[in-house]
Amino acid sequence: MTGRLEGKRALIVGGGGGIGGAIARRFHSEGASVGIVDVDQEAAERTIASLGDGGGVAFPLAIDIGSPEAARDAVDTVVEKLGGLDITVHSAASRDPTATVEDMEFEHWNEALRVNLTSMFLLCKYAIPHLRAAGGGSIVVVSSVNGNRIFSNFGFTSYSCSKAAQVTFAKMAAVELAQWAIRINVVCPGWTKTSIGENTFARDIDKIKIPREYPEGMVPLQQRPASSEEVANVILFLASNEASYVTGTEIYVDGALSLFQG
Repeated sequence: MTGRLEGKRALIVGGGGGIGGAIARRFHSEGASVGIVDVDQEAAERTIASLGDGGGVAFPLAIDIGSPEAARDAVDTVVEKLGGLDITVHSAASRDPTATVEDMEFEHWNEALRVNLTSMFLLCKYAIPHLRAAGGGSIVVVSSVNGNRIFSNFGFTSYSCSKAAQVTFAKMAAVELAQWAIRINVVCPGWTKTSIGENTFARDIDKIKIPREYPEGMVPLQQRPASSEEVANVILFLASNEASYVTGTEIYVDGALSLFQG
């Protein structure tokens, strides 16, 4: 029995992270060859080491694609090694400190947009010619409930603005790219069990917090965070031919948390 991505060639940005690593493993298990791009070489190599059987070529690439030159080089390297490109996934995310608007440094604002938004734009820009050459393909962007359905996480302004802009970008690009059978969709995870929270620290945001109380088990569905694998399953669907008529759409993977908390 062939995999759902048998023979497909995928570029995964942020493939060293929790969700990105789960995407790489899921894609590879379904027959895809994967190029894992991450700013952290060791993280990318750990993901490669965790891949099981089922896929073709798999390799890590340590590049921060926040500049045009780096993004173009990353795409070109993956295309050269895989022999083409059918799928791109942008799963990179800024881990800058949370801060109030008043206290936020200009560099902090810029970094959030550079990592979350600009690098996504650059990945799409340089991947599109290769997807078009392949006769079409799928772009999947990992956004967030923050900025799209939830606006009550204090100090998340730069992160949330960049994540909201990702959804708008995908909707605009979906119309433009449809003529070449290139689909672009967005997945918006909620509370997901990854390490990103451990790597994000807060500047003084207590002064703007409004006291809130949420009952125990605030995630209505199963009362737990999502696993990275559950998010990866949705991305697998969007990348596969099963979603051949789905584009310009965001899907929330949050157990109804954003409906409850937003």
